Amino acid sequence: MFSSIITNPITVTQFCICLGSALFCGLLTARAYMIRNVYSKSFICSLVLIPAIIATIIIMVNGNLGTGVAIMGAFSLVRFRSTPGTSKEMATIFSVMASGLAAGMGQIGFALLFTILIAILSTILHLSNFGSMNERIKTLKITMPETIDDPKLFDEILKKYASRFAIEKIKTTNMGSLFEAEYFLELKGQTNPKEMIDELRVYNRNLPILLSIGTEREEFL
Repeated sequence: MFSSIITNPITVTQFCICLGSALFCGLLTARAYMIRNVYSKSFICSLVLIPAIIATIIIMVNGNLGTGVAIMGAFSLVRFRSTPGTSKEMATIFSVMASGLAAGMGQIGFALLFTILIAILSTILHLSNFGSMNERIKTLKITMPETIDDPKLFDEILKKYASRFAIEKIKTTNMGSLFEAEYFLELKGQTNPKEMIDELRVYNRNLPILLSIGTEREEFL
């Protein structure tokens, strides 16, 4: 259905068409990402430029055994960046790399169709409830003095306000003078979080208590 526009040797017109298509795919992906997410200017500019860079690399090594090495090297560079990226950022980067790869091989129709479908699908997934966590599921962090050596002290209060809970980890803070216990819990239907925190404060000597939405799982790749 889709055929490559590239001949051997490649002409300037073909190169410009491939490069322009790659830039358009990058712009479309970047625009879709801007609708759905918090972003930085540098990341958006990278999304626009990456397809053109990949397309140029593929065009330059077209018909050569170095193509496979070039692709592997490009993907490796994305993985071993200095700053870790979230799973969402990495998925977006890989999508623009795929469109750049298709454009560089002269598969303009495939590159455009892939970019449009991914942009539409990612937007639909973001706007829908797919993958959303139950709002009653929380992460609770309780700071307590070192004189409290048993976190089960808070269990009776948590049983009152949560349908289920489990302690995830305990660590020391403030040069070992304080402990921080982290709980996973699911609040009951009509629970007032403020009332629960007020009761917990009585036992932890009024030290900081943090109740956040969802669970803090690492998203970095």
